[in-house]
Amino acid sequence: MKSNKYQERFYRDLVKTKDLHLMRITTRETDLQVLTDKPADEAFIKEKVNYYRRAIEGYIAKDRRFLTALKPLEVELGAAPIVKRMAQAAKRANVGPMAAVAGAIAEFLGRDLLKKGYKDIIIENGGDIFIAASKARKVGIYAGKSKIGNKLSIKIEARDTPMGICTSSGKIGHSLNFGLADAVTVLSKNASLADAAATAVANRVNSQSDLEKAVDFAKSINGVLGVIIIVKRHLASYGKIAFT
Repeated sequence: MKSNKYQERFYRDLVKTKDLHLMRITTRETDLQVLTDKPADEAFIKEKVNYYRRAIEGYIAKDRRFLTALKPLEVELGAAPIVKRMAQAAKRANVGPMAAVAGAIAEFLGRDLLKKGYKDIIIENGGDIFIAASKARKVGIYAGKSKIGNKLSIKIEARDTPMGICTSSGKIGHSLNFGLADAVTVLSKNASLADAAATAVANRVNSQSDLEKAVDFAKSINGVLGVIIIVKRHLASYGKIAFT
């Protein structure tokens, strides 16, 4: 099992986007890197992040299971939209709702910025990304000590965005994961689903012999556009993936 201690997100130092403005926002466990085509409104972003955190924390205060469940959980009809989104994503991927939290916060914030008139937005929340782009962008894959993973990046066409690109690992990071994959990256129009699905797929990978069944499982999740699974020197992928 991975450590629960914070791990420095040094992969952020590899980001090269000369045409975008960069901002980093930290609110308790939420640690975001935000890139936008024009200077971001820090006060607005903090306000929105805190709003979504309060919505999630408020629901947890009413139903502790939302925090700890490892299986899908039905939520109240009157629950906040972000809580409902997480629960819906978890149901599709057959995991607990908190498996979708990082992708959900990135996505809801990203869509708020789209409404504010931003055209290019990349929000990274612990390896989980919401992207909206006016031109093609390259997204690197960080897979720890894997011999192949950190040499890969994928091309995301502007016409395919907004999109969620979320990564789960059995070896990196503090999120709960029961597998041993170096990295599982999932693409979906729904970033909450991409996050939940990445966890669900990663949970099924303990060695390279699990790659085929893990890909088949990813295919079975409605809304998953593509998946990349890396285990040591082995890679499997499915869907609309353009490696660069």
